Parts: sequence; structure tokens; C-alpha cells
Amino acid sequence: MKFGLIAGNGQFPFLVADGARKSGADLAVVAIKEETDPRIADVAENVLWVGIGQLGKMISFFKRENVEKAMMAGQVKHVQLFSGAMPDVRMMKMLWHLPRRNTAALIGGIADELAKEGIELIDSTYLIPEHLAKAGALTKRKPDKTEQENIEYGLQIASEIARLDLGQTIVVRASACVAIEAMEGTDSTIRRAGEIANGKLTVVKVAKPGQDMRFDVPVVGLPTIETMIDAGATCLSVTADKTLIFDREAMIALADRNKIAVVGS
Repeated sequence: MKFGLIAGNGQFPFLVADGARKSGADLAVVAIKEETDPRIADVAENVLWVGIGQLGKMISFFKRENVEKAMMAGQVKHVQLFSGAMPDVRMMKMLWHLPRRNTAALIGGIADELAKEGIELIDSTYLIPEHLAKAGALTKRKPDKTEQENIEYGLQIASEIARLDLGQTIVVRASACVAIEAMEGTDSTIRRAGEIANGKLTVVKVAKPGQDMRFDVPVVGLPTIETMIDAGATCLSVTADKTLIFDREAMIALADRNKIAVVGS
């Protein structure tokens, strides 16, 4: 079976390409001109470059390559669709029928268009399950009593903001909320928390309730730990089996050297 990959920005598409290579799976890649790292052509043989609104061209390519299952990996800023990009006819028709134009609705619309052509949009981590966080302590040090209390408190708040689609991260100190993520992203939220209350911070990042693993999967990596060190954060909790870890070995090694506890909750 040949898989399709819609590649956005960042490291995620490269992990999927590597997972396909290791599993012996054929991969046809659609790269987004406005988003995808050009180096994707170095790790994938079959790459088509399209503009962000060229849905029809993308689908035609997948059909020509006999793709039956496709994945989306890496962020694609949907706001670009409404800021100068020129959607093709198929994209325009899809947008016209959407009840709203948030990320979930847009991805759902693309999934529906793919399905009409016999192409199923599947879990973006299908080829790379080993990169998902497992339950329990991932570092040498486990959360202490205070950090565990912070995690338990933070999970309640973080799950609620994720349900409301506001963000996925909360920073806690002494069972009190220091910072909540909105549009700025995890690292910026941690930095802001460090400016407010540097030291003894616990970072809680969660998947949305009923997380759709086809897109917007929570991600942590080396920059997360580096930002935590600067902010004086000592503990990181992520949703087990639903959070991707980039550069796992380097990330955990850095956390261990700085006595930061990382746990899958």
C-alpha cells in the first residue's frame, strides 16, 4: 500500500518520512510551498509542491499515485487561506460549505474531500508510534509530592481549556495557575510564566478530550526543556499515548542533567 503525506512545517513530516522508510512503506508527499521545509525533497523521492489552496492538485496527485491512506504532519497555518493565497475551485467549494472556518472544520473538510476520492485521512502518528510519550516517568527523576499536586490541579484546568480549543498548556506553581496558553504556543507560555513566578514551576500539556490524532497532535521536544530551564520549571507532564516527543534521547538527557521530571499522565 502506498501512503500519502501532506507535509506542513517543522520536524514532524521528516519523522513520518523516516518511519515510512524504516517500515518499507511507499510514500507520496505533497509539500506546501508556504510551509514545508525544502529539505523534504532530500528524504522523500516522490514529492509534489503545491500552493496552500491547491486542494484539487493535491487530490489528483494522490489518485495518480494510487494512494489509499493519507496523513497530515506538521502545522499548516490555515489563516494563509484568507490572507492572499488563491484557493483553487475545489478548495473554494469546500470553504463555501463549511459552517465555520477554524482548524478542525478546515481539516474535516479536507478529510471529506479526500474520502470522496477513496482516500482515507488516518492517524498522523500511524508510522511513528515509538515517538509517542508512554505513561509513567520518562526521566530518572519522578515528580515529587508538590509537583504531583501541581500536575493533578493542572490537568483539571488544562483539560478544560483544551476542550474549549483555547490552548493545550498550563503552568502551575503551588497548585495555583500562573499562565495559560492561548495563541502564543507552549514555549511562549512557559517563558511568560517564568517572568511572573520564576522557579518551582510545573508545566502541564494535554491532548484535547477526544483528541483527533489526524491533526494538531500535541508536541514537545528539546526546545520545551530549554525553555523550562530558563523559566525555572522543574516538571513536565504530557498526555500519554497522545503526545509526540521530538529528539527524545536529547530531550530526556537534557532534562536528566537539569533534574527536570518528565512524566506521561
